[in-house]
Amino acid sequence: MPHFDARDIKLEIDRKELKKLYKTRPYKHALAILFNWLIIAGCIFASVRLAHPLVYVLAVIIIGARMHALAILMHDATHYRFLKNKQWNDRITNLLSMYPLFFSIEQYRKNHLSHHQHLNTEEDPDWFSKLGKKEFTFPKTKKEFLLTLFSYLTLFQGIKDAIWFVRRFKPKATASKKKKKTADSDNRLLMFGFYGLLVLSLSLLGAWKYYALYWLVPYFSTFFMFQYIRSVAEHFGDMAYDHLLTSTRSVRANALERFLFAPHCVNYHLEHHLYPGVPFYHLPRLHKLLMKDGQYHEKAHITQGYIGGLMNELT
Repeated sequence: MPHFDARDIKLEIDRKELKKLYKTRPYKHALAILFNWLIIAGCIFASVRLAHPLVYVLAVIIIGARMHALAILMHDATHYRFLKNKQWNDRITNLLSMYPLFFSIEQYRKNHLSHHQHLNTEEDPDWFSKLGKKEFTFPKTKKEFLLTLFSYLTLFQGIKDAIWFVRRFKPKATASKKKKKTADSDNRLLMFGFYGLLVLSLSLLGAWKYYALYWLVPYFSTFFMFQYIRSVAEHFGDMAYDHLLTSTRSVRANALERFLFAPHCVNYHLEHHLYPGVPFYHLPRLHKLLMKDGQYHEKAHITQGYIGGLMNELT
C-alpha cells in the first residue's frame, strides 16, 4: 500500500486560524479526566444503591464507555497535548488514565507515532498487526459484525484482545532503552506504587467484589468493544486508500454516538492525522476550517454516523 505524508497535501486554509488551534488548554483536558471519573463513580454508586440487574448492565455499558474516554485522553497526551512539562504530562496521564487500564503511555507512544509516520503500510505497527485478523476483515454481513460485538459482551473477545495487547506492546530490549535506565526506573517505581496501593486499599476495604463487578467486567467487555468499534471506524471498511484523505475516515456523530463510541472528538480522526498537534477540543473547529478547502471538501472520507453510515460501509 502506498505511503502518504500529510506534508505532501497542500490545503488552502487560513494559516492564522490554524495556528490558533494548536494552543493547548490544560484545564480542558483536566476537566475531561474529572468528568469521566465522576460518571464512573456515579454509575457505581447508583448500581450498588439500586441493586437492580438492568441498572448494573447500564452501568457496565457507561463505565466501559468512560474507560474508553480515558484512553482517548491518553492519546492526546501521547502527542504532548496535555501539559508542556513532558514528565508530568506522562505521570498524570499514567496515574489517572493508563495504570487503571493496566497500560502505560510510554508503551503506547512508540507504537502510535510509528502509526502516524507510516500510515497503513507494513511499517505501521497498528495497521500491520490487524491485517488478516478475522475481526478486522471486511466486508462482513451485519450478522457477523453484530456477533463480533456480542463476543465482547461475553468477555471472551475482550480477554483475547487484552492478551493480544500485552504481546503487541511488550517492551523490547534495545540500546536506546538501556540509556534511559533512570527514567525507566522512575516509571516502574510509580507503576508499582500505584498497583501496590490499589491492592492494599481493596484488601483493607474488602472491596475486591466491587472491583471485579464494576471495573474488571466493564474492562473486558464494553471497554474493549468500544475500542474495537473506534479502531474499525478509523481505518477499515469501504475505503479507497489511494490518498491520505481516503485512508482514514472522520464520522459525523450524534450525541449518543459521541458519548458511547467517539468521546472527546475522536471521531475527527482524519483531521487528527492531518494535524496531530491540534488538541481534541479544537478538532471540531479544525474540521470546519478544512471544509472550506475544495480538495478536502471533495475527497475527504467523511461518514454520516456510526450506527447508520459506518455500519453500511462495513457490512
